[in-house]
Amino acid sequence: MIGRTLTIARKELLHIVRDRRTLAVMFLIPVVQLFLMGYAATTDIEHLRTAVLDADRTSQSRELIEAYRASNYFDIVSYVANEEDLGGMLDRGMVRAGLVIPAGYGTDVVAGRRADVAFVIDGSDPNVANTVFAASQQVGQAQSVRLIEQRLGISPEQMTALEVYPRVWYNPEMKSVNFMVPGLMAMILFLLTTMLTSLAIVRERERGTIEQLMVTPIRPIELVVGKVVPYVLVAFFDVLEVLAIGVFWFGVPIHGSLALLLALAALFLMTSLGIGIFVSSVANTQQEAMLMVWLMLLPSIFLAGFFFPIEAMPGFLQAISYLIPLRYMLVIIRGIILKGVGLEVLAGQVVALLVFGVVIMVFAATRFRKRLE
Repeated sequence: MIGRTLTIARKELLHIVRDRRTLAVMFLIPVVQLFLMGYAATTDIEHLRTAVLDADRTSQSRELIEAYRASNYFDIVSYVANEEDLGGMLDRGMVRAGLVIPAGYGTDVVAGRRADVAFVIDGSDPNVANTVFAASQQVGQAQSVRLIEQRLGISPEQMTALEVYPRVWYNPEMKSVNFMVPGLMAMILFLLTTMLTSLAIVRERERGTIEQLMVTPIRPIELVVGKVVPYVLVAFFDVLEVLAIGVFWFGVPIHGSLALLLALAALFLMTSLGIGIFVSSVANTQQEAMLMVWLMLLPSIFLAGFFFPIEAMPGFLQAISYLIPLRYMLVIIRGIILKGVGLEVLAGQVVALLVFGVVIMVFAATRFRKRLE
């Protein structure tokens, strides 16, 4: 049995090696995804293009503008003369925010009266708008504290009865890349093994070679194992590739056990391989198999917590997310890499993956055997 299985695996490896373009794509896809996710899919908003309408033109207004510029959230790219010009720049997307300082601002500051300014935000992208809204208030509050300190001659510590000192654990700098890279590793394990496994078996059916294999002494289980082993190796290579780039290029720290991470990744492979075998038993062409995989991938992306927090979803979608294996793998991989937790903390997710893997693999193998017969 082992000899026949290794023969099939060798045959599949030769197919992979001879198809240089496909082999290159297998190794390039994770790298491209990682750099796209690491640099483009980020919620860290900085250096936002900002216009200023300064109707006061005093040293106090220039001090306020400089405070916003120094925060790194806002890049002052233009000064406008009136609100119409500011609105036109926002309409054309030339800037994403505008600081409006009314005439008399400096007089109010010097006189000790409350000075009001306006901050106009482009809300077409809510994610950006929320960040800009918070940053504009944060800079304004800091400037307000400085003005009060100058007027009263006391330090900010003497003006407050309560001071809150936030502490951020696991990702102190709150970098999006630290959140995206572990999630991308789970996505690669799921996508590559599912898609490549289903395509490899369907390709044999399209070419008519699967019937030739079945008249040999090879049993169905040996055929399946031999076909999927090379793609398991490819998937693990891609995971290590993404992990290395994430650590050495993006600076993502690994706080937990790498051996535990790889072991639980192998457990997760049972589920993705089972889905790939199931797709191959249903699809008749490679195009059909690819569409089915993407159909399964979309709910996994949106409901597993890869991009959006599950807690923010409606209750019925949160219930559906429990049926998605990728949800548990994301908790595992982020827990090990970011939090450094061990198996005792991840026991619930591990049991869920084990149940999913066994059920899906048994169901897929049974259906695949019936299809062959």
